[in-house]
Amino acid sequence: MNQTFMKEKKILPLVLSMALPMVVSMAVNSLYNIIDSYFIAKLSEDAMTALSLVFPAQNIITSVAVGFGVGINAAIAFFLGAKEQKTADLAASQGVFFNLIHGILLTILGLLGMKSFLSMYTNNTNVLSLALTYANLVFLFAPVVTVGITYEKIFQAIGWMKETMVCMLVGFVTNIILDPLLIFGIGPFPKWGIWGAAFATGSGQVLTLVAYFIFYYRKPRVVHITVADCKPDASILKRLYGVGIPATLNMALPSFLISVLNAILAGFSETYVMVLGVYYKLQTFIYLSATGIVQGIRPLVGYNYGAGEGKRVRKIYATGLVLTVFLMVLGTTLSWIMPERLFGLFTTNATTLSLGVEALHIISIGFIISAISVTTCGALEGIGMGLPSLMISLLRYSIVIMPAAFVLSRIFGATGVWMAFPIAETITGIASYIIWCKKRKSFIMVS
Repeated sequence: MNQTFMKEKKILPLVLSMALPMVVSMAVNSLYNIIDSYFIAKLSEDAMTALSLVFPAQNIITSVAVGFGVGINAAIAFFLGAKEQKTADLAASQGVFFNLIHGILLTILGLLGMKSFLSMYTNNTNVLSLALTYANLVFLFAPVVTVGITYEKIFQAIGWMKETMVCMLVGFVTNIILDPLLIFGIGPFPKWGIWGAAFATGSGQVLTLVAYFIFYYRKPRVVHITVADCKPDASILKRLYGVGIPATLNMALPSFLISVLNAILAGFSETYVMVLGVYYKLQTFIYLSATGIVQGIRPLVGYNYGAGEGKRVRKIYATGLVLTVFLMVLGTTLSWIMPERLFGLFTTNATTLSLGVEALHIISIGFIISAISVTTCGALEGIGMGLPSLMISLLRYSIVIMPAAFVLSRIFGATGVWMAFPIAETITGIASYIIWCKKRKSFIMVS
């Protein structure tokens, strides 16, 4: 199939055609996260706290899969742009094989280590029991997740955005339908509580993977995934992991951050841990939608970089940034005009609600400027510059926010943790733009 539309079509329509299906997918995914948490919160606050504690570990699965998938995505897009079909096929095949290995290892590590991990954050036996029940099942589905996300990134690299959207929607809708049925035992379905929520999630992931298989084997193939090409190739793996490892760390850093912030907040009250968990569920609606923009521009950046179209790379970045800023403005507006309704989805406790509104107000101050770091990380990954992208994420999720949260919590209590967010976003946003300006000078400029 001819992929030259990536360097020939006008940039705004091109970016929108690639990004909008992903924005829709990410918005539905975030809606699922909110609905999932809404139903679990109906069980008890202990159940919601358990989910909040599992989230960082659960996110490691996605981090590894998406991070390595970004490496696959960037490599395939670059090789197609450079008209190296066989190398693109090798990248796709080895990407599937090695992400399957990652999933198997994550299942083993998760089943062996979750009890010790969770025990660091709570001594509430009921919360610990609920968290283990949920986590043990979730980690069994890790290989399904890693392979499914690999196909997602391959589809995105070749411009199959609508097909990717359909596959993701299959999983999200399955989750949304099964959640209340299996959590509460509606009709003929068993009442499985928090285990039912985990089973619904796993079922959606399986059906998503099946949908990817159906599209891949029924449509004309842009890249070919074969067993013969799974044999490790040092140069291919160097490229995949060269972007994949930094991208994985980028994805994993938020989980590490949440774990650190949970430890700080637990010193004040477990209620603050729940508030942080709810916030991260709510902010997915904003940031996952922004991720949709990034997923749309990443293969475009990679393809045009491989084709030597440096000028288009810069224009694609600028267009993506404008669209991401728009989403962040929308998110900030919602956080200020209806915070009570948003947090009210997860709790009726007046104290928890009040603390949640305060947190959302403070944290949302940094949403708009964070668009710079979000867009820049995606663009840098698209052109294979994984380390500069990692440096931005380290600033955003570790170097600035963690010490700021610790120091400010000693001065302002738990409120100081919320204050650390906009401070980190502002510093990181400025640094991101400086990094991008330096790196873009190296692009091959073509009129």
